[in-house]
Amino acid sequence: MNSLTILAVLAVVIVLVLAGVAIYYLLRVRKMEQERQQQLDAMAEERAAQRLRLIKSIQLIARGMLDDQLTLTEGAIRIKVMLDGLAVEEDTRQAYVAFYHLAAATDHIPILGEWKKLSTKQKLQFDSQREQLERDHREFVLDAAKRILVAKF
Repeated sequence: MNSLTILAVLAVVIVLVLAGVAIYYLLRVRKMEQERQQQLDAMAEERAAQRLRLIKSIQLIARGMLDDQLTLTEGAIRIKVMLDGLAVEEDTRQAYVAFYHLAAATDHIPILGEWKKLSTKQKLQFDSQREQLERDHREFVLDAAKRILVAKF
């Protein structure tokens, strides 16, 4: 065999090896892209499921408000937080601004551990304030609760 034939065979072998390496990496990249897409799809599915759970919770709380199963203040605070968690657009937020108004109006009232630290007199004063604020916002909040029961987010 002459040197030209050896060089040609060597060139063909090198090209075949490089082609094999290229195919190997191409297949790896394709597999990684498929796995990445599967992860993105799973995350999107989980986000959609979480969104649906939030919407159902919002509607459940609104139903509880309408049925007097919880105070308007508690319902408004919970719905406000969940609407924020849904990251609703500004026009949707404005449609349910009653919840935001009542939550903001009662924001100064201590909750949880801070509530427990209050004296009975202080609790009665805050309860009186809350009840007055609920009376002031009642019609507005209950209307928003009725509308949110059939809302499409």
